[in-house]
Amino acid sequence: MAKLYFRYGAMGSSKTANALMVQYNYYERGKCALLVKPQLDNRDGEGVISSRIGLKQNCSYVEELVQMTQEEIQKYDCVVVDEAQFCTKEQVEFLVHIVDDLTVPVICYGLRTDFQRNLFPGSMWLLAWADVIEEIKTVCWCGKAATCNARFNEDGEMITEGDQVVLGANDNYTALCRKHHRRKMLRPMS
Repeated sequence: MAKLYFRYGAMGSSKTANALMVQYNYYERGKCALLVKPQLDNRDGEGVISSRIGLKQNCSYVEELVQMTQEEIQKYDCVVVDEAQFCTKEQVEFLVHIVDDLTVPVICYGLRTDFQRNLFPGSMWLLAWADVIEEIKTVCWCGKAATCNARFNEDGEMITEGDQVVLGANDNYTALCRKHHRRKMLRPMS
């Protein structure tokens, strides 16, 4: 039975590495998984998904997926979506259609919330409609579970206002526990 999975985690929790490993596991077993991401995420170049640990794979875009025919989608044993927080409500509805009507499992990876602890649109609909919701864990500098994404500027100061989407990685973001996010403590006090 096909299911819609949403596997979320804070920045640096290895979501992309997990997505690439799942796609490879299908390949290794003679199966075919389609790897996609929203076109908005262009950090790694056109049609590429890359993890911080160096894993890299070519991919398609969610925007291309929604244009595919039923027959084209059903050639795949699974659809793996990276950066799913950037999906629109309509795109998440299409992922539900793939699972429910085409019986192809869809595994989505993404952030739950932004740097202000607000839900991303894609994450909100995945949390509402996914059959299985799983947290991919990482830790704050203090050792507690990191559930918040902190954005910082060039001076290493936490930013609390601005656009919801600013693409980046370790150069712009770090994962913190809620306590240290609320206190705006990116690191221990000197």
